[in-house]
Amino acid sequence: MENIPPCPACNSPYGYELDEKLICPECGFEWTHGEVQEEVAEGLVVKDANGTVLADGDAVTIVKDLPVKGAPKPIKAGTKVKSIRLVEGDHNIDCKIDGFGSMALKSEFVKKA
Repeated sequence: MENIPPCPACNSPYGYELDEKLICPECGFEWTHGEVQEEVAEGLVVKDANGTVLADGDAVTIVKDLPVKGAPKPIKAGTKVKSIRLVEGDHNIDCKIDGFGSMALKSEFVKKA
């Protein structure tokens, strides 16, 4: 029996092969062996507000004023942030911003500088 990878959608180990496709019985997701290999090769893909792919170490610019809890003023649009680090999760950019310290940002509020 061939080793079938877990479902990319729900991570279920119970997928089965039907013709050329792999099918997940728990969520109904269908995929092929090639699609799974492409996703593994790509890894974490984070895109900015314009759809440009970001990478670790890139410099970005904030595109709108972002309020910060506990801070008297927001992060202004146009603020440059250097040396970002990409992480998993909702706030997928870790960085340090002058005057604010370490922050986690959503990629939809930045553009590549």
